[in-house]
Amino acid sequence: MKKSDFWFDLPEELIAQTPLEHRDSSRLLHLDKTTGEVEHLHFSDLPKFLNPGDCLVLNDSRVLPARLIGHRPSGGQIEVLLLRDLGSDIWECLTKPGKKTRPGAEITFGNGELCAVVLDTGEGGTRRIKFQYDGIFLEVLEQLGRMPLPPYIHEELQDQERYQTVYSKEVGSAAAPTAGLHFTPELLEEIKQMGVEIHFVTLHVGLGTFRPVKEDEIEAHEMHSEFCIMPNETANAINAAKARGNRVVAVGTTSCRTIESFANEDGTMLPASGWTDIFIYPGYSFKCVDALVTNFHLPESTLIMLVSALAGRENVLNAYRTAVEEHYRFFSFGDAMYIS
Repeated sequence: MKKSDFWFDLPEELIAQTPLEHRDSSRLLHLDKTTGEVEHLHFSDLPKFLNPGDCLVLNDSRVLPARLIGHRPSGGQIEVLLLRDLGSDIWECLTKPGKKTRPGAEITFGNGELCAVVLDTGEGGTRRIKFQYDGIFLEVLEQLGRMPLPPYIHEELQDQERYQTVYSKEVGSAAAPTAGLHFTPELLEEIKQMGVEIHFVTLHVGLGTFRPVKEDEIEAHEMHSEFCIMPNETANAINAAKARGNRVVAVGTTSCRTIESFANEDGTMLPASGWTDIFIYPGYSFKCVDALVTNFHLPESTLIMLVSALAGRENVLNAYRTAVEEHYRFFSFGDAMYIS
């Protein structure tokens, strides 16, 4: 398939720049993956689509305040985005401007609480950077770091927690698993009281989020690896739900990719952890996931390809065209879609 098969025209004014005041007041477009029919609701209406015994699976990864603003000895400003912890205080990073961060370049952050040296360059313009600090790195990061908002968001975020899900726990992502941003503690409790089982996986969102598909033939695209965990409790809950004929509902493409990465061909699940580079696009046969809560994604992105694999490319593109006509808000702080 060609990358251009997943193009749609999106007016720039529909790209949400700030989150809504109330998380669950965002709009919800329901797409029937069998008929292609769409229905317009609000996210607080999600429980009407869930049944007792269903298993709702969410990604509990928490975003690192991974955007650091530093300076070279000459005084020039350098922006560093942490992507992956390589151990021994060495991180895979993106830097801007890249030409100023050649191997050997030194960077100072804050008032010297954090210092770094560029070790070498990697694929996709990444850098390996070694950090020096006193104390605990995550505490230093909380003090100096900022939320790594996507490049299409130009507004500064007033409340850093609005780029975290209310259930985020495991620190390690370079970007938020944004489908989960719509949930409130009250909505989760309502869903739980219905008899829906709520369980968690972890996938630390990494470089793949920032990499566009460059190849015209999408099969040639290589996904960046991301670390994910399928806990024993979640694996058992998924297996039990499947055994009794209930559905597995993934919240976000990250949860979906984690489940599908560790599912056996018969749809059963084993607890596991490791790196995944699974690339889901039309033609993929889902082993476990039955329904999906997701946001509206960028044209020609791997995420719209995943959604198209679940609901059909024509159904998805028709739904997206409808969303544009109805002035839905797009991308990270935008509205949501439920596919079943």
